[in-house]
Amino acid sequence: MQTDLSFWIGFNVFVLLMLALDLGVFNRKAHEVSIKEAMIWTGVWMTLAMCFNVLIYYWQGEAKALEFFTGYVIEKALSVDNIFVFVLIFSYFKIPAIHQHKILFWGIIGALIMRAAFIFAGVALLEKFHWTIYVFGAILIYTGYKMLTQKEIIIEPEKNPLIKLFRRVMPVTSDLHGGKFFVKQDGKRFATPLFLVLVLIETTDLIFAADSIPAILAITQDHFIVYTSNVFAILGLRSLYFALAGMMDKFRYLSKGLALILMFVGLKMLVVDFYKLPIQIALLVIVVILILSVAASLMVNKR
Repeated sequence: MQTDLSFWIGFNVFVLLMLALDLGVFNRKAHEVSIKEAMIWTGVWMTLAMCFNVLIYYWQGEAKALEFFTGYVIEKALSVDNIFVFVLIFSYFKIPAIHQHKILFWGIIGALIMRAAFIFAGVALLEKFHWTIYVFGAILIYTGYKMLTQKEIIIEPEKNPLIKLFRRVMPVTSDLHGGKFFVKQDGKRFATPLFLVLVLIETTDLIFAADSIPAILAITQDHFIVYTSNVFAILGLRSLYFALAGMMDKFRYLSKGLALILMFVGLKMLVVDFYKLPIQIALLVIVVILILSVAASLMVNKR
């Protein structure tokens, strides 16, 4: 079903309105986000996503609603892996909690733009060159295998080629200057470490998008469903970060579960021309893997 242009416009206006309320009303002043506040906002974003899911159900039917929900669950689960990396980046650069919200807000704006480009490019590739579905599937299986076998995530910003290039183009101050991204010193413009962290988070999300977008494309190639499920998952990422950042070490097996999900979705893409797995079964497998990985983590922590 082709989605009318008015729905695209309406959805994006809604997203911009929510972001404006977030930055201009609820978080106008920089502050350290408490776990309670983060949990409330996480609940708000999830409730909005489920309300939209109900709208999809009555508008386009059960199949599309299931596609949206499965895509949302996949993206939400994979976004937890982003949180692991965000924690490491903020720790590495010693970014105070009071400034983390601002960085993540602008990081999400960039992520929305980049992911929209990824989605339309990915769907266009699959529609024009069907064989690329095997490439996406192979990438997901390989990425899942790497996640499954790696022992720990190591952050080395000094080796990031984009950071190296940026430092050549613009000098960076050694100290933070409040919540500013740029400052002027002796008539010369400098970037602050805050902006450097924003660049690093954007590039990190770009890398994660290369995994998460093909994973959702394995469920559906409907532009609107892929885009909206992705957007809702990303919009709740910032509040989810503040809710979970302090206890990421308690979910030691979650990354292994995410790796298995990527490999499962990759396998689903590879066999799509021979066997089309019902979306209900795919959703059940994904949810069971998530539950088992979280349960195993909590059991080990209890022991």
